[in-house]
Amino acid sequence: MSIPTDHDSHAAATLGRDDRPVYDRGETVCVIGAGASGLVAVKNLREHGFAVDCYERETGIGGAWNWRHDRSPVYASAHLISSKPFTQFPDFPMPDSWPDYPHHSQVLSYLDSYADHFDLRPHVWFGTEVVRVEPADGERWDVTTRSTGGYGAERVQRYAAVVVANGHNWAPKTPMYEGLDEFTGQVLHASAYKDPAQLRGKRVLVVGGGNTGCDIAVEAAQQAARCWHSTRRGYWYAPKYLFGRPTDQVNDAMLALRLPLRLRQWLYQRTLRMTVGDVTRLGLPRPDHRVFETHPIANSQLVYYVGHGGITPVRDIVRFRRHSVEFVGGEQIEPDVVVFATGYLPRFEFLDPKLLGADGDGRPELYLNAFPRRQPTLAVAGLLQSDSGLFPLVHWQTVAIARWLRLRRDAPERSGSFQARVEADAGRRWHAADVEDSTRHWFEVAHVDYLRALQKALDELGVVA
Repeated sequence: MSIPTDHDSHAAATLGRDDRPVYDRGETVCVIGAGASGLVAVKNLREHGFAVDCYERETGIGGAWNWRHDRSPVYASAHLISSKPFTQFPDFPMPDSWPDYPHHSQVLSYLDSYADHFDLRPHVWFGTEVVRVEPADGERWDVTTRSTGGYGAERVQRYAAVVVANGHNWAPKTPMYEGLDEFTGQVLHASAYKDPAQLRGKRVLVVGGGNTGCDIAVEAAQQAARCWHSTRRGYWYAPKYLFGRPTDQVNDAMLALRLPLRLRQWLYQRTLRMTVGDVTRLGLPRPDHRVFETHPIANSQLVYYVGHGGITPVRDIVRFRRHSVEFVGGEQIEPDVVVFATGYLPRFEFLDPKLLGADGDGRPELYLNAFPRRQPTLAVAGLLQSDSGLFPLVHWQTVAIARWLRLRRDAPERSGSFQARVEADAGRRWHAADVEDSTRHWFEVAHVDYLRALQKALDELGVVA
């Protein structure tokens, strides 16, 4: 366990809350989670002059990218779906020798190197989970922690601000179907899928048309006795390479030309028609939306295996029976294993959702997916689903968080205009296209639109001397 030395200066409780001792951490900022978003938050807060305590429930860094962690959704074959230049942090490039789409183990080693390069580990409490985050006097926060697993006594510490970076891809969203409880086959969520050996020689139904669902269907095509892939709608399947370059780099070249959205959609759809072809010829449903109106699917092999008979497309599920599954249209199959690649829901178990402006469905209402309306010393990092790599967006997002907290601390008389913008624009979506309003797309952003908005925020926040 890494033990930050500056904790030692507060050995005695100086405050109290509900008969509990509270240890005052002064102007220190609490960061929750030491995945990619938490690490970059620690780094940028430190560079802006803040002392930081970061709490990580696991025994190592990496968050979702550390597949040894219980909550990691990563499986053995997982690679990035955004290419290296659009994934790396702007101030810490990935090695030139790495491939265009690094393996998850390389991403974890990259985060390890990042933590070492910026000396972040001394600020992280490993094996420590956050139990509660509660508002305290003076817009401060009481953070209750304990050893992961519930061992040992709880400890309450008061912080000047809290940055939540616990990720949003660890709480599985599992659909409910008639008869599912009576089905005798194996049912698992994609979060429990780690290795293709789990599918070998079995009849497998994969449910869900996102990137994870497509990846698992491709692995089932290679390892399973039979694979069916159920989707509710049609999608645009983009290959990982176009014209000899990673597809996201080709798309970014179109964005650099500042072409109108409708023209970009037309050009991209024409390109996919020429390269991928008409997927309905293979039995896949026709897309019911334009390109860029759902999260992009980057997979060069799904259509290949459908075309070779390794994957059989099927429609949406109607009901389960004891030994079979029935789809829209009446078709029935008898799978041994059903894998629900149906995504995740955001969970902040330690925090009252109302503090983030969440309504009945649990969706936070934040400005720039980071700042809640009425809690100026609370922020969220990494609550983004991008059409490009995430790390650069979170870097600049956490720079904005750090500047905001610095402005409030050192020049509060200048904070009014930004706070007004937060209250006016919380919940705004940063996407030019008419993106579907589903749980899968709650945090969807177009990276160019989002970065432009971040730049305006950074300009408004300025730099406090």
